[in-house]
Amino acid sequence: ESRPHRDVLRSAHIRLVPVAELHGLRVGPKLFQYVIKVLVQSVQLLYTLLKIDQPSYILLQQNPPGLPSIAVAWVAGLFWRSKLIIDWHNYGYTIMSLSHGRNHPLVQIAKWYEKLFGRLSDYNLCVTDAMKEDLWMNCNIKAVTLYDKPASYFKETPLEVRHCLYMKLAQDYEPFRARAEPVDSCAERSAFTERDGRDGHVLESRGRPALLISSTSWTEDEDFSVLLKALEDYERFIDEGAKLPALVCVITGKGPLKDYYNGLIQKLHFKHIQICTPWLEAEDYPLLLGSADLGVCLHKSSSGLDLPMKVVDMFGCCLPVCAIHFECLHELVKHNENGLIFRDSSELAEQLKMLFLEFPAQKGKLQSLRQKLRASRELCWDESWDQTVLPLLGHKE
Repeated sequence: ESRPHRDVLRSAHIRLVPVAELHGLRVGPKLFQYVIKVLVQSVQLLYTLLKIDQPSYILLQQNPPGLPSIAVAWVAGLFWRSKLIIDWHNYGYTIMSLSHGRNHPLVQIAKWYEKLFGRLSDYNLCVTDAMKEDLWMNCNIKAVTLYDKPASYFKETPLEVRHCLYMKLAQDYEPFRARAEPVDSCAERSAFTERDGRDGHVLESRGRPALLISSTSWTEDEDFSVLLKALEDYERFIDEGAKLPALVCVITGKGPLKDYYNGLIQKLHFKHIQICTPWLEAEDYPLLLGSADLGVCLHKSSSGLDLPMKVVDMFGCCLPVCAIHFECLHELVKHNENGLIFRDSSELAEQLKMLFLEFPAQKGKLQSLRQKLRASRELCWDESWDQTVLPLLGHKE
């Protein structure tokens, strides 16, 4: 649904082959519609894979969704005599269980399917040590942990670029617009920045709101009512006299529950908080992460074994994060070191209060977390791939 990043589009080594989505099938029960959709997608995907030049490896990145892609990739691998690599980010059957329940026949079939074809693959990658252990213990699948790393364009955004982004977003979204007109008629102002009309110099606006960002696919494994309740507490803290800034909360992404949560947001009547839910272009998303003051992650793994990629991207932008607790989150977020972990809306509200107290002072917990992220030089994606995956495939370089 979105245009890929320009680095992908410009690469001479990447060819995009779109697969048409099946629309208009509304006949019969939902189970029948689902089976037909899977069959049609299987034919489409197999036809596409058999048209390409013979590959040495077929990399299924990422699973889920694995139905029908794992089976189709395995069949194509038999035809081409190619090696199949599965990159496990979660289990599809645990995601299905969120809406159908763990004992539903479809969920049990999906579980059997993933275990079977996982064992038939030649190599397996996974995103946590916890998932690596689970694949071995419960599926007899030997995997190698390859932690997600941010792409090189996830980094702090320069002030000049931030201003241009804010002005662009202000055309469509009220929270990014200036609260008052600039004194100088030649100046250009957003809610966060102002460009001097004489020398073109960009400064942060005095008394600007704090920018909080979260991203989501709006699915059952993220309960955004936790954030909304925390924001209600934050508003109350201000009304009670706490020296906290006004807040702009940006929640990006598309998904099935977006309309539901937008309905909840419209019922809120904040004086000090503005919320918007934009859909960003691929190039604008990392720029906005690199411009924000705090990230919030509400991802709760359906399996308890995967890690939120959004936090990886936020860390790439040196953006401090508050993340909701689940079993293996500690493999990514170290509480009080590179972020904060909360368990409910009350704890999140207290963290927001603590981090934004006396904002935008250059001293305090928020700046301390950002400085630690700047100081921790981690491997980029390319380096991580070279160190972990190439030796697995027998490459020396």
